[in-house]
Order: sequence, then structure tokens, then C-alpha cells
Amino acid sequence: MFQILNKVNVDWLKYRRPLIMFSVVIMLGGLTSALARQLTPGGTEAFNLGIDFKGGTVVTADFKQRPAPEAIRDALQAQGVSDVIIQPVTNKPGEVLIRLPQMETGEATAAGETQVDIGRKKVAEGLATLTGGVEVPSTGEFPAEGNAFRIVGTDAVGAVAGAALRNQAVAVTLLALVGILLYIAFRFEWTYGAAAVIAVFHDVLVTLGFFSIFQLEVNLTVIAALLTLVGFSVNDTIVIFDRIRENLRMHRRSNLYDLTNESVNQTLSRTIITSGLVFLSVLSLVLFGGQVLRSFSVALLIGVIFGVYSTVAIASPIMVWWQQKIEARGASAPPAGSRGTGGGPRQRPAAGARDARASAATR
Repeated sequence: MFQILNKVNVDWLKYRRPLIMFSVVIMLGGLTSALARQLTPGGTEAFNLGIDFKGGTVVTADFKQRPAPEAIRDALQAQGVSDVIIQPVTNKPGEVLIRLPQMETGEATAAGETQVDIGRKKVAEGLATLTGGVEVPSTGEFPAEGNAFRIVGTDAVGAVAGAALRNQAVAVTLLALVGILLYIAFRFEWTYGAAAVIAVFHDVLVTLGFFSIFQLEVNLTVIAALLTLVGFSVNDTIVIFDRIRENLRMHRRSNLYDLTNESVNQTLSRTIITSGLVFLSVLSLVLFGGQVLRSFSVALLIGVIFGVYSTVAIASPIMVWWQQKIEARGASAPPAGSRGTGGGPRQRPAAGARDARASAATR
């Protein structure tokens, strides 16, 4: 197997406490940002929810000569409409879908047709400045000279649909974590599965914390990115856990602390190669993917970095600590059938348990 690092000997678990504290600080920062934004009167919401969750208006516009999506976005931003999503229709060369967030009416009117009317008006004004003020009826023909546009349809995404999508996204994420826990518990042990799920929770919470602090838009593509991160992080964790299991079989008298460090060092080249290639691909999406893919690519970038980090700094230390606690408890328990306080020879703990406790005491 191709390797870029040979004979690495780093005591990763030695730095487990400062690394875990670093993760706790980041997660507390994200939680503080979310609570402060949510509880401040007149402040912003905890997360900058997109149209998929918050509701909005979708306007379908048809152009005689379709401008670039960036030009349409700039024209609408000039009208005070931010967070616009421009999606060209592939099977109709002149049409685009323009997705707008909820418009502020300034009146105590319910969202519905009023929101649609406001969204349509904003789009018409912005496109009029872009095409020279020529708007034709939805069923009319384009003029022979110059560019023109027509609005062929409007639709609204209400708050009820947004809440349903949000609940489904949370449910899918939780079900994925439960499935991961059951799979790893079946293939390894339940302590391994619990450590992997805690690491995945860490990755998701850190990513959401960055989105809350910097108010990046959260839409369905971000949820897709989070589910991708769950699989990516667990895959890297399973590779290290599988190497730990192999080393435990070959070195039965070695303690789990040293074998975990050795396993991380042995798989370090694989981690750098695979994660490095993914990182470069995602970084290119962040730099050159455009506004539409910005939230998706940023979520992937943060998750890839912290997914690799959590495998070493979160999953492995938690697994070692938990496993040593279980072995120490099992070694200190009285043997079956003994009186506990009565006479009889005391049984010495197994060599593996003694080594694990000695290693834990010295570190």
C-alpha cells in the first residue's frame, strides 16, 4: 500500500484532554451564539434558515435572452432582496426559477398571497432594470427587437412546509446515528459504537456552531452535507477501530492505550491521502462553486476537517477510557460463587486488565 508517512510514533492520546477541551470550547461557542441570537429581543434567529425551512416565494421567469444567474442576482439585490437562489431550467433554455425569502410586509397580514404578490413585484422591478424595462404578459410573445422577460408562474412555500422539512431532516439524522450505533456495536463492541456516535454528534454540532456564528444559510443542501459528513466521519473511525481490533488479536498482552496509538499511526497515511483528496475537492467547491453551492461546500469543508480530527481526538480517547473502565470494573468484581468477604484465595486480575489499569494510572 502506498504510504507518505512511515514509522510514525506519536502519542496521540497524550493530548486527549486539551483536544477535548478545544472541542468543548467550540461547541459552547456555537451554543452561546445560537442562544444569544434566539433570546435577544429583536435579534436574528439562531440559524439563518433558507427558503426550504423558513418559507418564501418561487417565481418562474422566462427571458428572450436569458442573462447570467449572477446578473439576475445582482439586479434583485439592488432591489433589496438578499439570499436569492437562481436555478436555470434545463429543458427550457429561457426560463429560470427565482427563489426568494419571506418578504417583510410592514403590516399585520398573514403570509400567503400577499407574500407572493410582494415577491412577484420585487422580481418584476429587478428584471425590468436588467432587460431595459420590457415586460410582456405571461401568454404574450416577445418583441422582435431587444431583450424582454415575462413571469410565467409564482408559487409559495409556507411555514408549515418548512416546519415539516425541518422535522424530517432532524428525524433522518437521528435515525442515521442510531443505525451507525447498532452497526458498530454489532461489528465491534457497544463502547466502540457509542464513541463513534459521540464523535459524529461532535462533528454535526461543530458544523452547526459555525453556521450559527457566521450566520451562513441553512437549507436542504446543508442537511445533505451533514448526512454526508456522518458517513465520512464514521468511515474513518471504523478504519481505525478495525486496525485496533487486528492489533488486539496479534498483541494480546499489550494494553489498549498503546495499541490505539499504534493503530492511529499505522492508518495515518491512509487518512491523510483520502481525507486530503476530499479536502482539496471540497475546497475547490468553496472557491469556485458559486453562491448556490456555498452553504453546501462550506458545511462539507468544516465537516471534513473536524471529521478527521474527531476520529483521533474524540472517538479513540472515549473508546479507550470507556473500555478501561469496563475492564477495571470487571477485574475488581468478586468471582462468581465467592463469598465476597469470606476466605479463600483471591484471584488476580487478568494480565490485559492489569496492563490497562497500569497504563491508565501512569498517563
